[in-house]
Amino acid sequence: MKKTKHLLIGAIALMAIACFRSSGVAQNPQSTVQLTTQPTVDKLLPFQAAAATPQSPALLKLQALNTSGKPLKDARIHLSILTPPQNPWFPTDFPIVEGTKLLDIETIASDGKLQIQQILPIRGKYQLLVNVTPVVANEFTPIQQKLSVSVAENSVKWRNFAILAVILLLVGLAGGWVIGGKQKIQPGEIAPSQVRLLLSGLTVIAIAALLFVNISAELAESQTHEHHHSHEDSPLQEKPTIINAGIKLELSGDSHATVGQLANYQIQATDTKTGKPASNLAFKIETTQLEDNWVAFAYNGKTDAKGNFAWGQQFFDGAPHRVEVEFSPKINEDNKSSPLRLTKAIEVEGIAPPLSLRLISLAYFTGIIAIGLVIGLRLPHPQTK
Repeated sequence: MKKTKHLLIGAIALMAIACFRSSGVAQNPQSTVQLTTQPTVDKLLPFQAAAATPQSPALLKLQALNTSGKPLKDARIHLSILTPPQNPWFPTDFPIVEGTKLLDIETIASDGKLQIQQILPIRGKYQLLVNVTPVVANEFTPIQQKLSVSVAENSVKWRNFAILAVILLLVGLAGGWVIGGKQKIQPGEIAPSQVRLLLSGLTVIAIAALLFVNISAELAESQTHEHHHSHEDSPLQEKPTIINAGIKLELSGDSHATVGQLANYQIQATDTKTGKPASNLAFKIETTQLEDNWVAFAYNGKTDAKGNFAWGQQFFDGAPHRVEVEFSPKINEDNKSSPLRLTKAIEVEGIAPPLSLRLISLAYFTGIIAIGLVIGLRLPHPQTK
């Protein structure tokens, strides 16, 4: 009897432990990375090319926390931002950017924090791949975490699409109503004059739409070549190297970039007196699109023990850009020096969306007209005596 009682108590205890584990109450807390955005996630919008004022990049803040919920110290943070995956049936404004890497950056954060400003070019779900490792070996357990940020489409675009869809539907509706009416066929005619006129109009519209699709693609490519030639004829002011107060600063990397591909850049700081790397120098990176003067990416950081900092970024807009790195050296309290700026001009090659995507959009609009046409054919007509 006692043996049976002990077995029953043991079974109940095992069941209780299993329940606690399944509910997560008894699980040990783990190190994690928290993400906050400004504006908040529900207010994030994709890039608007036709905005009245230059759009500000979104502020993304990553904070690495230990098992106690406190910031990790002396952490190396590697962040990769992946754009939403491709969706050929519902393409975005920048279909070439879909399913690519937008940013790749690695830095040493003494307080476990990484903060960047980044324009999010398209709607959809972005993936943030974060890898946090200790600067000092075995200081804490490395963290590998996948975060996500969802960006909703701008409501103005949905409104414009709805207006266009209603117009196309009404066009089809009117055409179907005309065709469906009882009309007399004159001798020698295969169809009433109104029907022939309507079909001729639809044919002209279809030809014009196909011409628009092909001409817009050619114009996109010609604009890319114009940007390239204009940049060669009047090059932007560059200053990739500066020597000041015994410190040599260099900005190197790709001078030509392509939409949809990552371009790589590096900052190198060297002490000219000793020839050794100049570490722990504060700097600010800012990438600006020059045609409309909006900031695509910004970051504040410091050079590492080797005096350098490297990052990769994508230019989603096929226009000239400028990468600027600003240092604020402090020689001494009495002698204040002005900020030092390294600049590099970037020529960006735009890529026209595939013809298949344009044809899919054309098929949607044609389908809306066809729906209106079918409805119009079924509408009743007034009885004529």
